[in-house]
Order: sequence, then structure tokens, then C-alpha cells
Amino acid sequence: MLFLLLVIGSRAIAINSIIVDNETGCVLEEHGLNSRVPISSLTKVALAMVLLDWSTLCKKSLDQVVEVPPAAAAQGPSNPLGLASGDRLTLRDLLYLSLLVSDSQAAQTIAYRVGSQLPNTKELGPVDNFVSHMNALAMELKMKSTLFLNPSGLDMPTSQTQPYSTVADLARLIRYAYTKPGLEFYVSQKSREIHVERSGKSCSVTINNTNKLLGKECIDGVKTGSSPLAGECLILTSEHRPEVKKVGNTVYTAPRRIIVVLLNAPNRFEEGLALIQQGWSLYNTWAAEGRLTHGHEVL
Repeated sequence: MLFLLLVIGSRAIAINSIIVDNETGCVLEEHGLNSRVPISSLTKVALAMVLLDWSTLCKKSLDQVVEVPPAAAAQGPSNPLGLASGDRLTLRDLLYLSLLVSDSQAAQTIAYRVGSQLPNTKELGPVDNFVSHMNALAMELKMKSTLFLNPSGLDMPTSQTQPYSTVADLARLIRYAYTKPGLEFYVSQKSREIHVERSGKSCSVTINNTNKLLGKECIDGVKTGSSPLAGECLILTSEHRPEVKKVGNTVYTAPRRIIVVLLNAPNRFEEGLALIQQGWSLYNTWAAEGRLTHGHEVL
């Protein structure tokens, strides 16, 4: 691996990372595979999948307009729109805000609205119920070293248990997400115009994706994150054209996409780009040898 341990001043920084073939789940390279650490706003990928799965299964439109509740408006740092209690916008625009600019108020609003419509056998509040479905999804995907405690990934007070995950579990989540329609399109957008109704007036603002690597080395997603406890975090995917082979009258197609997860990185974009480049080199060697999974960890 290129990035295992850095020393800045007198402080050692352990960097957890993984490179995975999306099609097979074969781990091409890893460091800290199952180390449990905070993941900050990478959490919002799980938020997005619970929302998108609910929308699909229950045939609910993401164009429905929802109101920002007081509790959501108090979450986290300010956002490009300065969302306030009573603001109205669509679930779709809330999802864009959550994924492109890590808006915690938007994430909390989604959880509040949708959490009140999800099955709730434990009679939890809407947000806690939504988070319980995020954890249920993690269990379904065998993300055994993951715990979500809020919908946004914000650090909890230091006296409380912190949410956590691993690079392996997050790669499992991305593999699942890319089997479904929706997330891939949202996270590939470099910018989006968001519309908000405030005090009876409609206003709009263009938000820009915080993923600076979009478009480089065929990178088309996924999510950035950072917090005091998690450091700088990044999930990337990169897709090359499928490999096509014809044997007799049969045509074989091999999709080619790799996933990179990088946690607690001093320079996530520089390191993430290097891992993507390294990943394709490893992938090409692995593919030339027959895409064998023997001797590799498989997620």
C-alpha cells in the first residue's frame, strides 16, 4: 500500500483504506480492513439507500415537498442554504444536499419525514426509527462492524458512544448501492440547483459537489466526509468500459468498476487519486490472471 502510517509532528495517523472489485467483491488491497473508526458524513450513503429503497418499495415520490422541523434546523454547521425551521423543499433536493455537500440539516429532515412512515415496532421517534432502519440495512449486508447512531454522521458528544464502521463494511454498502438505480446518478453530479420555499417565497441556489475528483481517472462518485474524530474520509468509484470477449458464438462481458474507501486521511483527494491509479494497476494484473478470488478476501 502507498499509505499505511504517516507521522505529523509527534502524532501518528493510521490510515485505513481498501481497493475492491465491485463485480466480485474481491479485495485487491487493504489496510485496516476491519478496524472500527468514525466515518463522519460517509454515513449519508446509508441514509440515501434507506430513502431510495423506501421510495422504490412503497412507490413514494421524491418530489414530495417536506418542511424542515425545528430539531433538524439545529443540527450541525451551517449549509449553503442556511436551512431554517419551516423551510420547504423536496425530498429529492434534500437528498442532493445530503450527498453533494454533506448537509446535516437536510439529512435530519429526511430522517424525520421518512422515519415517521417506516415500520416502527419499537415505537421510536421518527429520526431514531430511521436510524434503526439504517442499522437493519447494515445487518442485512453483513456490515458486522458498523453502528449508526444518527442519520448524518456527526460526531456524538465525547462522553457518549460514537458511531463507527470499517473500510470493508463501507465497500459492502457501495456494492449494494450500485446494484440499485438512483445513487450512482446523484453522486456523479458536479453541481445541482436546489429550490427552497421560505416565508412563502421560492429561492434557489446552485450547490457544488465536494468530491473534487469527479471526472478524473474515470471517477464518478461517491462521497466525502470529515469531522474532528473521523478526520478526512472519502469513498470513490471508478468505472472503465466493460471488457468484451467473444468465444465462438458466445459474447462474454465483464463489467469493470473499482471501489476505494479511505478513512482518516491527511490529504484525502491526493491519496484517493493515488489509490484509484494503484487500484486499476492491481485490477489489470488480477484480470489478466483470470480474476481468481483464491487467496483474496472477498466481501
